[in-house]
Amino acid sequence: MNKIYKDSFIKLKAYCEAESFKGWDPYDGMNSKVFQVLPLKHWDLARLAWIQGFKRSPINFRKFLLVPKEHNSKGIALFLLGYCRLYKASENGSESFGASEEILTKINELTQLLLSMKVEGYSGACWGYNFDWQARRLFLFKKNTPTVVATAFSVEALVESYEITKNKAVLDIVLSSADFVLNDLSRSSHKNGFLFSYSVIDGNNTVINASLLGAKILSFSYKYSKNNNHKDMAQKAVLAACELQNEDGSWIYGLLPIQSWIDSFHTGFNLDAIETYQQQTGDNSFQTNIEKGWNYYVANFFESDGTPKYYHNKTYPIDIHCPAQIIVTASKLKQFKNQTELLEKTLDWTIENMQDKKGYFYYQIKRGVSSKISYMRWSNAFMFNALAHYHLESN
Repeated sequence: MNKIYKDSFIKLKAYCEAESFKGWDPYDGMNSKVFQVLPLKHWDLARLAWIQGFKRSPINFRKFLLVPKEHNSKGIALFLLGYCRLYKASENGSESFGASEEILTKINELTQLLLSMKVEGYSGACWGYNFDWQARRLFLFKKNTPTVVATAFSVEALVESYEITKNKAVLDIVLSSADFVLNDLSRSSHKNGFLFSYSVIDGNNTVINASLLGAKILSFSYKYSKNNNHKDMAQKAVLAACELQNEDGSWIYGLLPIQSWIDSFHTGFNLDAIETYQQQTGDNSFQTNIEKGWNYYVANFFESDGTPKYYHNKTYPIDIHCPAQIIVTASKLKQFKNQTELLEKTLDWTIENMQDKKGYFYYQIKRGVSSKISYMRWSNAFMFNALAHYHLESN
C-alpha cells in the first residue's frame, strides 16, 4: 500500500475510532428531537420534505435541531468487515494498522455491538436502520424496521467474524437470518425465479440488488448448514436477477417505473452478490452474467482520470459509494490485479477530492455547492471497508 493510501487510511481510521463509530446519516433528519415534538411528524409530505432537506443541504443543521450521533447497523457491519480484512493482513505480516491481538479486540467489540443491534420479533436474526425513513409518499420505514440490505451486510460481517474467532454462538445467530429471508420477506415472481422484497413492509418489492442480497444471505447459510432449500431459493433469486440483466451487461435499479436508472454502486452490489452465491454454493452457472456485468461496470462508470460516475450516462452527483464499491467488488471477483490502474486512478481522485483534512470522506460532490458533512455509515464506513480491502489486496 503506497504512502498516500496508507496515510489516508490512517487518518480515516483515527477519525472513526475517535468517534466510536457513531455519526450522522444523510437520512437521519427525523431523529431530530425538535421534529418529533411537532405535529408535522404525522404528515407524509412533511416527513419527506424534512428528510430531503437534511439530505440535500450543504449546511449541517443536525446539532441545532438536536439530531444525535448514533450507531447504524450497516455502518457497524462495514467497519467489522474492514477490521476482518486488517486482521488477515496482519496475519500475513502487515501490521501497518495494528497487531493481530489489537485488531482482534476490535473485531470482538464490533461483533458484540452488531449483535446487540439486531431486531427482535421476526423469524430469524435481522437488522434495520436507526432512524425513521419516509420513502417517497408510498410508505414509512419506522426506526429498526428490518431490511434485507442491513441484514445482508450484517450477516456477511458476522460470517467474517466467525471465521476469525470461531465463536459458534455468532454462527448460530447468522444462520437464523435465512429464516428471516424465507419467512418474513415477500416474493415477486419473475419468469423462472422471483425477487425478494426490500423489507418486511410491502411496496418496494422489486429492487434487483435488494433481492440479490437476500440470495447472498441464503448462500452463506447454505455454506454452513448444507440446507438444499436455501441453495435452491437463492438460485431462483439469482436467476431472476440475471434474466433482468440487459444484453449489454447492465441492470436497472428496480421494476417500478421510477426505478429505471442504471447506476454504479448498485451494479457493484449485484456482481458481489452473484459471485458470493457462486463461491458459497459451488454453482457457477452465472459466470457469463458476471463477466458481462463486470465489463459493463468498468467501461461505463469511470472517466479516464479515475473520476467515478454515478450513472452510466451522467457523472454527477459523484457519490462516495461509487469509488468505494469498485474496490470491494474487484476484490470479490478476483479482478484486483487486472484493474490496478483503474483502481489507483479512482482512489487517487477520491482522496484528492473527497477526503477532508480531518480524515473523514464527503458524501457527494455536485456541480454546484457540495456537502462536506461527515456521514459515518454512508461515507466513512464504506471507505473504511474499501481501504481495508485495498490494503489486504496490496500486501
